[in-house]
Amino acid sequence: TARSELSEVFGSLALEQDKIHRTYGFAQIADAEVAATPAGERTLLEAYASGVNAFIDSRAAGSLPPEFQILQYRPRHWTPADSVLVIKLFFEVLTDPWQTDIMRAALNALPPAKRDALLVETSPLDVLVVGTDRAKKNSATPQPRHAAIAANSTEVLQTFSEMNEVRAQALERLGLNDLDRLASNNWVISGKRTITGKPLLANDPHLPSSAPSIWYMMHLSAPGLRVAGVTAAGLPGIVIGHNASIAWGYTNVGPDVADIYIEKFDKENPRRYMTPAGWREAVVRHEEIKVRKSFTSVETDVVPLDVTVTRHGPIVFEKNAVRYALRWTALDPKLQNMSGVSALNRARNWKEFREALSRYSAPMQNIVYADVDGHIGYYAAGRVPIRRSGDGSTPYDGATDAGEWTGYIPFAELPHLFDPPSGIIVTANQRIVGNDYPFFLTHHWAAPYRARRIYELLKDKGKLTATDFRAIQGDTYSIAAALTAREVVKAGRELTTTTGTDEKWRETVKLLEGWNGRMDADSRAALFASQIRSAFRRRIINAALGAELAKDYSWANSDTLIDRVLTERPRGWLPKEFKDYAELLLACERDAREAISKRLGADESQWKWGRFTQVNFPHPLARAPLIGLQFTIPPFPQNGAGGNNPAVNVGRSVSMRLIADTSDWDKTQQGIALGESGDPSSPHWQDQLADWRAVTPRTFPFSAAAVANATKETLVLAPPQ
Repeated sequence: TARSELSEVFGSLALEQDKIHRTYGFAQIADAEVAATPAGERTLLEAYASGVNAFIDSRAAGSLPPEFQILQYRPRHWTPADSVLVIKLFFEVLTDPWQTDIMRAALNALPPAKRDALLVETSPLDVLVVGTDRAKKNSATPQPRHAAIAANSTEVLQTFSEMNEVRAQALERLGLNDLDRLASNNWVISGKRTITGKPLLANDPHLPSSAPSIWYMMHLSAPGLRVAGVTAAGLPGIVIGHNASIAWGYTNVGPDVADIYIEKFDKENPRRYMTPAGWREAVVRHEEIKVRKSFTSVETDVVPLDVTVTRHGPIVFEKNAVRYALRWTALDPKLQNMSGVSALNRARNWKEFREALSRYSAPMQNIVYADVDGHIGYYAAGRVPIRRSGDGSTPYDGATDAGEWTGYIPFAELPHLFDPPSGIIVTANQRIVGNDYPFFLTHHWAAPYRARRIYELLKDKGKLTATDFRAIQGDTYSIAAALTAREVVKAGRELTTTTGTDEKWRETVKLLEGWNGRMDADSRAALFASQIRSAFRRRIINAALGAELAKDYSWANSDTLIDRVLTERPRGWLPKEFKDYAELLLACERDAREAISKRLGADESQWKWGRFTQVNFPHPLARAPLIGLQFTIPPFPQNGAGGNNPAVNVGRSVSMRLIADTSDWDKTQQGIALGESGDPSSPHWQDQLADWRAVTPRTFPFSAAAVANATKETLVLAPPQ
């Protein structure tokens, strides 16, 4: 958990993750946020906690959920701060990693043209939501380089990579990996584009696949409140869904809301660090982490951790006597992350929707809107800092005020849109603003493939229905993979008379020539296109950066560069061991065969996309000897793709699907990946999985009559009198 107490339950497996959250100070920040929360919202948090605790108190040890019995652990009482900490966990998964600043600093040594190409922001496929590209901006403008970064960036980056590997391994053992986090889709169309004449809204957020499901479907009804959708365990209220008047859905914006500062500490007094006003004493926060000795004992050891905190934030890393502090909006207790939930659930129109979002702090989201009166809209809600100078792309010198935050982008000036003439709004983590937008959001946008595909499917059809929306959510066409296939076919024509080709190469060319571009589970061509592109990408980046730096290069929009190199074939990007790009693609095809054979074996009849990239829903206890089987959901092939060959249907990380019908809320469709229950013995543990695989979310009744008609069982939770 974000309270950094997992080690008390899981032992040393969770220690590294607990150290990270203790360093951030999540627990103290959550307590401070609750203390500053307005009375109404705080009462809601307290009531929610009381309900959780009433359940805990009502259960004997033998009747707790199976995880607690197996781990011999009784949950402590829930607090309002714990609900805030759930938001912190979402924030961590959805925030652009602050290590990216170090990577960008390492790339500063490259020639500017090559550096800008590697940190590409724009694409011919971009689907802007707000503004235009009339004004030209340079990509990822570098800040003045700090001497420590200039001298040590590659070594520092390597150490960061090692730290992240340790963290990733710990998370993987616990089933808490965060793969494919940069992927979610939402869109809304006005009534002029629908059969009913009323807006339709769709959303499918992509989050780490896990068991139990991240989301819990819920319908809340109380005086002055009727709202339905999904929430997460620990959060009061509906996160994504609709009430009787409006519907809304989220995707991640991914703004740059975390900066790194290189702090200069006094060699004579290691607690003092330099500021523009002179030396200042750092705060040292002492933490003690309880670490369970073994799964057969509840006894714990105590691991001490001292966290140094500067005016910018905690020291998150130290290398060669250089110390790096982190400033991040998630660590600002003055930003209230819970205060807008209740207001959003009760909003009845665009004005009240905006007012609710004005209370929203983070993580910043693209929120699409539709209402029963026929309006559609969009708001990018959340807090994004304004820097005194630069844009936080690379570390600042903490001894100066150059990187200070002077405030946040005013709510009224955040990107937003209401009733656009086109009648279409699409977001899929892509670049949402044109270069004429006056504030800096980020350089690190996701590639535009999903947004472009969704927009084209919506634009090119006449009157749309919920069935059309369902088909779009299940669409498996990959723009990137299809482009790769075309270039391989082109190379095949160029190499027909060249020595060095073989029958296998010609088989691959023929296979890709007849491919429809869809990343379907039973497709052999999809697998080859994917792996050839991966090999091409690896060879191009290795040649540009060298093997060591290439390992740590990570850029969400890097495939825009790969597209350009594939299609334009610039001489300066061709690895020196090849005479032309056709020869390079021939080598990439052989690389692909080797990778596929290593993963799937020599039997080429088994070389299918669905076998290569299977869906897995990891449970923290699934790998435990003897007891893990009951929590295990066997991996299976699934249509779709994420990563470097994304389709609209990204496959494994689709956590929920919503199609909200403002003409009749009882026709709204919504479903989660597994089921409502976290108990493997429950019939609702994975009873939605078949619909998830088929992309057929179920109708989610809303009116009292429809709910009564659909009801099979009623559970009454009555407090003791």
